[in-house]
Amino acid sequence: MNILDVEDIAQGMRSQAEHCLRNDAPVTASIIIAQLALINGPTACGKKIANWPGKPLEDAMPLRLTGGLHHLYLSGKEPRLAEIYEGRISDQDAIDLLVGQVVADHDAELLPWFDSPPQTNESGRSASFMAGLLWLSERIGPRFELLELGASAGVNTMMERYHYDLNGVLAGPEDSPMRIKPEWRGPPPPQAPVEIVSIRGCDQNPIDLTDDETAAHLKGYIWPEMPARFERMGASITLAKQEAPDLVKADAADWTEEQLTRPQESGVTRVLIHSIVWQYLPQPTKDRITAAMETAGKAATADRPLAWMSLETNRKTFRHELTIRYWPGGEQPTLLGSAHAHGAWLEWLGE
Repeated sequence: MNILDVEDIAQGMRSQAEHCLRNDAPVTASIIIAQLALINGPTACGKKIANWPGKPLEDAMPLRLTGGLHHLYLSGKEPRLAEIYEGRISDQDAIDLLVGQVVADHDAELLPWFDSPPQTNESGRSASFMAGLLWLSERIGPRFELLELGASAGVNTMMERYHYDLNGVLAGPEDSPMRIKPEWRGPPPPQAPVEIVSIRGCDQNPIDLTDDETAAHLKGYIWPEMPARFERMGASITLAKQEAPDLVKADAADWTEEQLTRPQESGVTRVLIHSIVWQYLPQPTKDRITAAMETAGKAATADRPLAWMSLETNRKTFRHELTIRYWPGGEQPTLLGSAHAHGAWLEWLGE
């Protein structure tokens, strides 16, 4: 691999670190920067980074190893990392040295973390989805069937069981152990009824939250600066053990096409949803999903509407934008707002 290719990889990693900084995660950013020092080193992880075949930023490559390192710390296998995670050292050179030592000592164990993108399911993102449903309720009715792409562990495939406080607009069961109350920016969302009659999801590699070892693996991807995320993950695990989310292993395009052919109840809006997933899908998959939705949209009626709601990263601004299309009547995308990557705040632009 030539020097330019290595520099492209390094620049993608720096961009990922900058993204973490913009999302209030300086420790995570420092862990990513420390990975740059591995590129010219002897470890298998370092060689994996140096020879990355895709685009580091789009693939979230640095966050893969970051998750593995955090898992070592959370599992008690690598207490040395407490120096970083608990803020006892902040000098980047010292962090580089410590991360390098830990990677060298756990090289084989960390290497498989590169094999799949980070499973970044975050229940805080469901605040954006609920705000979108409130907005849709005013336009096409209050009853919804939700279909989630890239559902990972199904954290958001249980969103009908969460309680929401969206700038004083309340939704969801009052007695839920999951309390979603993001910092709200802008006017409140509509005060409208929302009934989620069904919700199911798919993922290429769905995660079973009811399995303790698997759940511990998932926690590795949570950024250590965000203790509220650990609390929400705990609530998600509790709810999943009460009743597991409806998840299947499937290709996103195959599943979308199949779901759109299923009978749809009159008076219920079918809604495709996804969050921080689109960047990981191959272009042919995106094209198939788009074509399937637009074809189904042409057949949608007032009795059986269709909507497409996403919270995805604008690759130019790195803002996570909530957009909605719906049929009939709202075929063009509407930008309703933007949100923190992990749900800490939501900036509402809705009409």
